[in-house]
Amino acid sequence: MTILKLENVSLSLDEKPILNKLSVDFWEGHIHAIVGPNGAGKSTFSYAVMGLSGYRNITGIIYFKGKPINDLTVYQRARAGISLGWQEPARFEGLTVAQYLKASKKEKGMPIEEAMDVVGLSPNEYLQRACDKTLSGGERKRIELASLLVMQPELVLLDEPDSGIDVEALERIFDAINILKQRGSTIITITHSMAVLKKAEHAFLMCHGSIIDKGSIDKISGYFENKCIPCGHKNIPIPGELQ
Repeated sequence: MTILKLENVSLSLDEKPILNKLSVDFWEGHIHAIVGPNGAGKSTFSYAVMGLSGYRNITGIIYFKGKPINDLTVYQRARAGISLGWQEPARFEGLTVAQYLKASKKEKGMPIEEAMDVVGLSPNEYLQRACDKTLSGGERKRIELASLLVMQPELVLLDEPDSGIDVEALERIFDAINILKQRGSTIITITHSMAVLKKAEHAFLMCHGSIIDKGSIDKISGYFENKCIPCGHKNIPIPGELQ
């Protein structure tokens, strides 16, 4: 079953085309990866799906669980079951980690202490800490993943989940992603990292704001390593070259 579908979606920012007649659909209950070079439109895709301010003036249609969501606000999309994990997680001045996670908690989600254990942060040490600049980027990334575990959204968009973290933290994030899937979420990771790509089940290759191919991890990772990275986003594949 398709949980998310984009149909001929285009978006320009400052008169520059970013998404270009993007058509793609994602199966429910799987871990997907969108891979491509910097500037390919990957993050813009996630912002448009989430309905962030400045990213809603699209042409085309975005469907979530078979229903168009173009007219829904960020809040309404979140209520419908879509969540976004940021490349640079937000700080929440004046909130403790416990308060932040309690605000995210849903009945079907994981208990807060268990979620903190999954991401490798001691509940006793972290829950009463301020959710602000005193936390490192890696700590905030893990806490954001814990918030997704206690929320258990139907669709999770993860923008560059490996950004700014060490190897140990990345393994914890992979653990959280797998648990989200086991508990029923669909995950779409946005990445140009081979490590993240190879943890997915299905891969999509993006260039110049369009999905230009999809398929197995081996197929897409091989093309990305050997063609996309050397190319540096200068052109698009010759038709049939990916076959």
